[in-house]
Amino acid sequence: MPRTTVETPPEADGVSLSHGLKQRHLSMIALGGVIGAGLFVGSGEAIAAAGPSVVVAYALSGLLVMLVMRMLGEMSAAYPSSGSFSAHAERAIGPWAGFTAGWSFWVLLCTAVGLEGIGAAKIVTGWLPGTPAWAWVALFMVVFCGTNLAAVKNFGEFEFWFAALKVGAISLFLVLGVLAIAGVLPGTDSPGASHLTDFLPNGGEGLVIGLLASVFAYGGLETVTIAAAESQDPVKGVAGAVRTAMWRIALFYIGSMAVVVALVPWDSPAVVEDGPYVAALDRLGIPGAGRLMDVVILVALLSAMNANIYGASRIGYSLVERGQGPKALGRVSGGVPRIAVLASSAFGFLCVLLSHWRPDDVFAWLLNTIGAVILVVWILIAVSQLRLRRRLEREAPERLTVRMWAFPWLTRLALAGMAAVFVLMAREPDTRVQLYSTGAMTLLLAAGGYAWQRARARG
Repeated sequence: MPRTTVETPPEADGVSLSHGLKQRHLSMIALGGVIGAGLFVGSGEAIAAAGPSVVVAYALSGLLVMLVMRMLGEMSAAYPSSGSFSAHAERAIGPWAGFTAGWSFWVLLCTAVGLEGIGAAKIVTGWLPGTPAWAWVALFMVVFCGTNLAAVKNFGEFEFWFAALKVGAISLFLVLGVLAIAGVLPGTDSPGASHLTDFLPNGGEGLVIGLLASVFAYGGLETVTIAAAESQDPVKGVAGAVRTAMWRIALFYIGSMAVVVALVPWDSPAVVEDGPYVAALDRLGIPGAGRLMDVVILVALLSAMNANIYGASRIGYSLVERGQGPKALGRVSGGVPRIAVLASSAFGFLCVLLSHWRPDDVFAWLLNTIGAVILVVWILIAVSQLRLRRRLEREAPERLTVRMWAFPWLTRLALAGMAAVFVLMAREPDTRVQLYSTGAMTLLLAAGGYAWQRARARG
């Protein structure tokens, strides 16, 4: 493959996209992206498997995510692009890599839109029994499809307020939890370290299960690098978001897990049945804790729906702009790729219908197929950064406004960590099927991308 020279990038890879996102939008998108539905919904299973050692699991996976975000930030600051890692992979490795990363992530985001809609509908039907879940999903789809069809600043405003509510809720939870642990919260007794004595209740196997669960809870952080391309100052936006990633992950994920396992016995049935945050608030005797957390989780799910429709539409648009998809998806009106927004929303709603029509085969297969996509994307990010960093240092060092720490050693360490996660997934029966299904989809996309690349070269 001939070496690609460093180009002068536009502010985004499509000049027709608007630049309606402000710095405050990006700051809150970055904060809200850390507090995803995975934190509230999926962490109970991780605690039940790993016990108090779940803190170690989240710390290890959080370290890996910090490294990935730093690598992605370096490339996105140098080459602002609505295609983000897909565009970087194409530039660094070849069009087939960009094709593979982009379309696999598009499938992941669209499927996630459907899953989040289903989860949000379950909460609402719990409040309003007898109402059809599909109708609520359809309503959510229409609202957020409409939001994304309008100017990008509307998406930014929705995410700003969604993120503000999530940040406020998790911050209040942390304050109350720390006060209770310290024994200064009125009406509560400090548990001390009584719930932490059995640190590894299920041994190394439990820690592995908790680690795998925690890795996939961090999904969604990549959206801020996609959104930055439509901001008023893409380089500043990416740099600011990435540079604060470490404390956000440490505070919101690792900190909240530490508070939960200190307040609630890890083997309490309520941790899985009600969720770890509800269980902790109930332990503190806070009235209406379950309903309060249902509201926060609903907001987290709706925020994720909104962000994933946005991210999927921009990834699809970028792929088409680079000649890697149906031209219709690249049509822009009013600064928005509206056909891409409609296609992404339609695919998400199709997933919802499949969950009703074919829950045991087609829908289950789809869930397994996207199970390890985020790891594939992370690997392509790391390989791309290894290649592009050397090229930038040689040809355009002024673009390195964000630099990966201890390059290339930490990049290589991150790759080793991703390989270790793949090995652990292959060992566990529940994740082995996901690994193989994602691998099959990745190989098919890579083969299709390579065939397209060869055909374009001959033409």
